[in-house]
Amino acid sequence: MAMEAYTSKYPDKIHNDVLSDARQACYKARDAFYACLEKESNNKPTEIAAVGLLYPVECKGIRENYDKLCRRTWVKHFDRQYCAKKRIQRHLDDNETRRGPMSLPQASTFKSPN
Repeated sequence: MAMEAYTSKYPDKIHNDVLSDARQACYKARDAFYACLEKESNNKPTEIAAVGLLYPVECKGIRENYDKLCRRTWVKHFDRQYCAKKRIQRHLDDNETRRGPMSLPQASTFKSPN
């Protein structure tokens, strides 16, 4: 039976295996792109992706694959998630550099009122 005939006969039937395969392909492409961002993090980000995400040209081919395999709304969602995680990580790393032994005033710093 031709696919067209099948789909017109069962218009409401969802092909879970097809959706699952597409979703898995999308996730793999997404993970490859974010892995590239981490790997190339020392390179200057010159390319603009969804939601203002900047990335280095070394990841351009991987990004194109990611854009091709994932729905546009998913790409935007994942990019927002990635940017939010990066902001939080940067904030935590920033605080980490400020931590250390607290320097409290020593007892000898205070003179007695006598």
